[in-house]
Order: sequence, then C-alpha cells, then structure tokens
Amino acid sequence: MKDILDLLGRGLLAFIFLYEAYDSIFYYEATKQKMTAYGLEWHQDLQLLGAIVLLTLGGTLLLIGYRTGLAMFMLLCYWIPVTFIVHAFWLDPEPERRLESIMFMKNIAIVGGLLMVWANGVGKYSIKRLFATTHVPGN
Repeated sequence: MKDILDLLGRGLLAFIFLYEAYDSIFYYEATKQKMTAYGLEWHQDLQLLGAIVLLTLGGTLLLIGYRTGLAMFMLLCYWIPVTFIVHAFWLDPEPERRLESIMFMKNIAIVGGLLMVWANGVGKYSIKRLFATTHVPGN
C-alpha cells in the first residue's frame, strides 16, 4: 500500500508542475504581462522559457521517479522564488492578504511534499527501480 501511495503522491505533485508548465505555454503572453506586474522584466522570454523547462523536465522526472534529486532541485529552484514573489502576502492590502497568505502556505506545503519525496525516495513503482531490477543478458 505504501508504494501505491508513493506513486499517487508523486503523480499529484508532478501534476501541479506539469499543469503550470502547460498554463505558461498556453497563456504565454498573459504570463509575461503577469511577470511585468510583479517586476520581473529582465529577459522575460528567457526567464519564462527557463521556467517552462524546469517545470516540464522536473515534473516529468518526478512523475516517472527517475533522477528525483535533480527533479527536486529544479522544481525547488523555481517554486521557492515564485512563492515569495507572487504570494508576498505581507505586502498586500488587507482585503487580499488573507487569500494570498493561504496561497503562500499552500506553496510552502508543496515544498514540504517535494522535500519528503527527496528524503524518502520514490518507492517501488518508478523508472529508477525498473532500471535497477532489469537484467540485461550477456553476450
């Protein structure tokens, strides 16, 4: 049961990042406008393409359970700064502060989930495990 829950948890975490990558691609110009609103104006195309690569590659590696240390590093390099930039609730006026604080805490919980996967491994159902248990016949 633990292995199935590991797989399900990894899948749900990966879905967040893969969906964010999809959303950034599908709404590319709107995402750039939002970046401008948050003061991220330096080489926006490069930043956005870098974010899409980190999200897609990190999310895919997390989903399949291969090179998860690299995946966690990539996803955390994106997720932590974005959380502090986009959901800086302490800078918002009172009506928006409550919602932004909830969004901030949600993102911090996702960071916790990533750290748990990083610390505990990917479980039995992963590409890493498949490669480790596959025997190639000798010549």
